[in-house]
Amino acid sequence: MNPENFIADHIKSLPRSGIRDFFAIVSEMPQAISLGIGEPDFVTPWKIREASIFALEQGKTSYTDNRGLLSLRKEISKYCASFFGPEYDPVSEILVTVGVSEAIDIALRSILNPGDKVLYHEPCYVSYAPSVTLAFGEAIPVATTPGQEFSLDPEAFEKAWQPGCKILMLNFPTNPTGGTADREKLERLAKFAKDKDLIVISDEIYAELTYEGEHVSIASLPGMKERTLLLHGFSKGFAMTGFRVGFGCGPDWLIDAMMKIHQYCMMCAPILSQEAAIEALVNGSEDVMRMRDQYHKRRDFVIRRFNEIGLSCHLPRGSFYAFPDISITGLNETEFCHRLLREQEVAVVPGTAFGDHGVNHVRASFSTSYEKLVEATNRMESFVDCLDSENAHSAAI
Repeated sequence: MNPENFIADHIKSLPRSGIRDFFAIVSEMPQAISLGIGEPDFVTPWKIREASIFALEQGKTSYTDNRGLLSLRKEISKYCASFFGPEYDPVSEILVTVGVSEAIDIALRSILNPGDKVLYHEPCYVSYAPSVTLAFGEAIPVATTPGQEFSLDPEAFEKAWQPGCKILMLNFPTNPTGGTADREKLERLAKFAKDKDLIVISDEIYAELTYEGEHVSIASLPGMKERTLLLHGFSKGFAMTGFRVGFGCGPDWLIDAMMKIHQYCMMCAPILSQEAAIEALVNGSEDVMRMRDQYHKRRDFVIRRFNEIGLSCHLPRGSFYAFPDISITGLNETEFCHRLLREQEVAVVPGTAFGDHGVNHVRASFSTSYEKLVEATNRMESFVDCLDSENAHSAAI
């Protein structure tokens, strides 16, 4: 028996996640300081956990409606209207999913026919291009650049467009760069989407973690609600990663198509997570702001330290990631990460884990404690100083 004969061809060609492979190594180094995994270091606020515990004590252990608890969908509708702008019908225009990752997967599978193309920006979250491949589409990367602080560039999308493009996929604030888009750029992207008759999938999971200016959802712009799927969830801003609950809001025909897949592959998001999500939306805003303020302070510290060290780094406008340029060290991004981990026990992620346009960069999450960030950046400074000495010695020989 040859196992290769039983694996689908499109799975054979799918790369393993560069993040997960790297952190399999980190897991064997308990003393390492990890700036790698994109997870809040805050424990989920107590009142949110209490809501889940109380629901369990009440015996709420059943399936829910495939679309999610109606009570949760009503709160999502209110939250979206107040925070993002558009008003969504909780009955027909909202689907509760197992994290945003599931929503991305089933949205792509709902829209794409084999060979349809998807425009997306790089560097980006590791699952975007593979998710397109799994839906038998073709992913078309569009570069964002340090010179523009990795913000979304409408002109670059326009130049990258090809016949057969069906979806424009956006994420802002962006993982891994913290890049975003102001209202003027989003208006241009909206016009582009309408001119080319594209569906927009807008992943705004880091929306609450915006530090500079306002967060504007492309779904709030004129004529865009009907052609945009707004994706959001509770993992990042609400520190609820392990609850695995997200949602999609969009036109009823698309939500209905997504629900067809969801009901067969997932059935529903866990009821205890949905109960916790209700509490998060109703009473969690103060906790979100408290955590955001801490991330803001950590961001300012980390960016200052990276630039002092000589690792040029733009100021991310959102998310909890820094994306410094390490080319000055003479190492490529993978060599840099492995040597930094081995020699100083600090873990960051190679920028190319987020696409080829992440070359010469690494992602460092500042979602860990301030004290650990101080120690990690001190170790990184020692590492860069040692590399400078090595390079000077080599040049002298």
